Amino acid sequence: MEIKYSANSQVRLDIFLSSYLHISRSQILNLIKHQLITINGNVAKKAGVIIKENDIIKVDTLALDDNLSYSVDFDIEIIYEDDDILVINKPPYIATHGAPSLKESSIVDWLKANNKQLSNISGEKREGIVHRLDKQTSGAMVIAKNNVSHSLLSLQLQNKTMGRFYIAVIDAPLKSDMLIECNLSRNIKNRLKISKSAVGRYSKSRFYKLLLSKDSKTELILAKLYTGRTHQIRAHLESINRHILGDSLYGYKGKDMRVMLHSYFLYLEHPKNGKISFFANIFDDMKSYLENNFDMEMISEILSNLSFSNLINDI
Repeated sequence: MEIKYSANSQVRLDIFLSSYLHISRSQILNLIKHQLITINGNVAKKAGVIIKENDIIKVDTLALDDNLSYSVDFDIEIIYEDDDILVINKPPYIATHGAPSLKESSIVDWLKANNKQLSNISGEKREGIVHRLDKQTSGAMVIAKNNVSHSLLSLQLQNKTMGRFYIAVIDAPLKSDMLIECNLSRNIKNRLKISKSAVGRYSKSRFYKLLLSKDSKTELILAKLYTGRTHQIRAHLESINRHILGDSLYGYKGKDMRVMLHSYFLYLEHPKNGKISFFANIFDDMKSYLENNFDMEMISEILSNLSFSNLINDI
């Protein structure tokens, strides 16, 4: 399909095509990812590129006919939503935002496909994203729906009034509750990894023992982040020769599964309503593992009795 833009005003490519073709901006983004849109003979690389009068836009018609190929084929549980923030329970196996190497849809794609109002401080590919979770990590995430909320939440990340507690299953029990502080930087031998180093960015995590598995070989733990470095929990555990089940990148050598890490509890100060907190339900794959290998009644009792208000202040 060839379209000649004839208006005098300038407009973003995704906004124009979404209106012209009556499809979502998420679908436009997917067409761009697959190099199926050109402007004046050049492949469009960004959804936010500005088009102007007399520009010739070509869209792959066959791709348009196959709408299912470019739709978001998953749904996400909304924990809380108002005019300022959205809190979701992120499923595993979904990236937070797009990247050049990413072919499948991301959390941002889902947000756009569902017409969520989003902040745009972080740029087009990261609209609404204040903090991220690794692709295989599940759990609570907060999304900013406007720039004021985004700025306030970002400040909270810096001054520690917003934070997360994670639950994870590790391949060997901790000797005791522990605090880990170290510098982290990109691993010299494997650029996909983050490792403890003499230089780099300061990081701090606290780990709490929760419950041993039935065979006492693995353990459910709680992790509190004081800083938000990439792969921080995974790198800190590797530094003490512990590994999250499924985390082969950081040294887990057991059964093939997704990384058993879940953002369980999120706390923050709402831009208008003060302190607020959220729990994120554990997903079926992790729940199934826990049911088969742990005493679920004990887990439920331990989690329900945790005093997060005290743990937040545990420095």
